[in-house]
This record gives sequence, structure tokens and C-alpha cells, in this order.
Amino acid sequence: MFNNSNKILFIFMLMMSTIITVSANSWLSAWMGLEINLLSFIPLMSDNTLMSTEASLKYFLTQALAPMILLFSFILMMINQNYYLFQILSNNMNYTNFMLFSSLLLKIGGAPFHFWFPNIIEGMSWINGFILMTWQKIAPFMLMSYTINNFLIIISAILSVLFGSLGGLNQTFLRKLMAFSSINHLGWMISSLFLNQNIWMMYFLMYSFLSFNMIFMFNSQKIFHINKMFSMFSYSKSLKFMLMMNLLSFGGLPPFMGFIPKWILINLLSFNNQLLLMFILIMTTLITLYFYLRICYSGILMNHYELLWINKLHINKWILLMYMISSSFSLMGLPMISLIYMMM
Repeated sequence: MFNNSNKILFIFMLMMSTIITVSANSWLSAWMGLEINLLSFIPLMSDNTLMSTEASLKYFLTQALAPMILLFSFILMMINQNYYLFQILSNNMNYTNFMLFSSLLLKIGGAPFHFWFPNIIEGMSWINGFILMTWQKIAPFMLMSYTINNFLIIISAILSVLFGSLGGLNQTFLRKLMAFSSINHLGWMISSLFLNQNIWMMYFLMYSFLSFNMIFMFNSQKIFHINKMFSMFSYSKSLKFMLMMNLLSFGGLPPFMGFIPKWILINLLSFNNQLLLMFILIMTTLITLYFYLRICYSGILMNHYELLWINKLHINKWILLMYMISSSFSLMGLPMISLIYMMM
């Protein structure tokens, strides 16, 4: 990707379109930034393969529908003289607010409009999937923070964590597994918007870092299935240990780094008497931890000598060193929790 000048141009347009949307002072300019973002990401997806072409077409059709609904809701807002972006919508359950929030949920792949997200990631490369799971969520989330509606946020958060946790139970393809995990994390991030935007920013940054740790190794070895990941376990015990720890940290198991934003959000939910939402978030996270623990359990029980018939993977030592360094940060959850507790 980075050896192609055309792809570099589209990556630059992708970043600029997100900046345009985030810094927009009107809904119409925010919509323009979203459209530029769509048109700059589709060329990045096309890799001249059948699956990538199908994924590009599905992504275009879905993402063209969301801005259409978004633009229609903008027109209704302009009729009601609510043109400016920072003029917060009322918390009443009106059709304009519902349409606006639903279109943004469709844009980021949140439940109940998540149907396109796993299928599209299945036909993408790991790098494009990482961009879709992280960078592409920034602009819709910022627009969503301007349209806070307590009822819609709670419903979408509950549905996202439910579909994200239950959908990943029977998955053996790693891209779909990461997609459903992303939908589950999306429910936590939507819940953080309900309380504090700074908490959302911290959760998003840690989620992006942990996703990078996972996708970095999967992309370097072209691993798309759990069976091939088991063959990577036979290469190095240290690599096996780090990959398992990253899986558990991505699932939010204490005392790893992935537990820190969830721990802060659980405290805020308890202080705001959102006990039902907190209970659902915790229980669905236990389901996601189940299929991560299932992968780790199978990797631990498999003996090294049982996999000698599989060709060993050739991992560059510098790539392995970078992965070890980045993975070491995800294991520093307990000291970071202690530091945050002292600062509070």
C-alpha cells in the first residue's frame, strides 16, 4: 500500500476528510467531509481481487445510504432553523434526532445496523480492516457526541455489546472475530459518550493500540484463520505468550491494559446509577472473553512436537522485536491502574 503513490494520495485525503468533519461548524460541511472520506477509502479497499471488489461494492452501497439519511435529516433541521453544528439537539425523542443518530450508527457499524461490518471486513486486507475499525469511526463518533440522546445511546450500546459478543462465538476466521469484537467494543465506546467524551477518547486510543498489536502480527504473517495461528504458536514460546496476552488484553481481562478503560467506565456507570447497563456490559464482555480464552486454552494444550508437520513461519527478527516491545505495553495494566488510582 505505502509503495503506491496513488494509495498515499488517498490516505492523505482520508485523513483530511476526517479533519474536515471534526472541525466543521455546520452540518452541511460535516456531511461533505463524510462524503470525501467515503470516496477516498473505496480506492484503498480495491486490491484487484474478487473479495475486495465485492467488499468495496458493499461498502459503497451501505455508506451511500447513511449520508443520504444524514443529509435528509440535515434538511429537516434547516427547516427547523437548527443549522449550526454546535446547537445541540433537544433530548426529546423526535424523528429528526432518531434519523440523525441512526445514520451515524449505520456509518460506524453499530447495532442494530451492524449487518454489513463483518462481511465487508472478511473481504479486506488487515491494513484496510484496521483503518475501518479505528480511523473511520472518529468522524461519526464526533458527530454523534453533538446529538446526545440518552434513550438511543443506551439501546444502541446494549444491542452492540449483545450482537458483538454472541456473533463471535462460532467464528474461526480471525477477521470476522475481530469484526465482532470491534462491535462489542463499539458498545462500550457508545456508553462512554453517554457519560464523558474524554473517557471515550481514552477508550478509543487504547482500543486502537490493542487492535494494532493484534493486526500487526496477523498482517505480517498473513494469518486469516485460527488454525494457522496455532501453527505460529509452534515457532516461538515467547511469541505464543505475547499473542495470548494480547488476546486477553483485547478482551478486557484484568490486570491487562485493555481492562483500564472498562474499569473507569464501570466506575462512572455505578456513580450515575446505570446499574442495568453496567451489568449487561460486564456480562457480554465475559462472553467475548470466553472465545478468547478458548483460543488460548487450545494453544496451551497443544504440544510443540505435535505441530512439526506444519511448515515453520519465518518471522523477521526486527518485526518480532517491534511486536514484543508494543505487546509489553499491553501487559502494563496493573501499574497503570495503580497510577490512575493515585491521580484520582
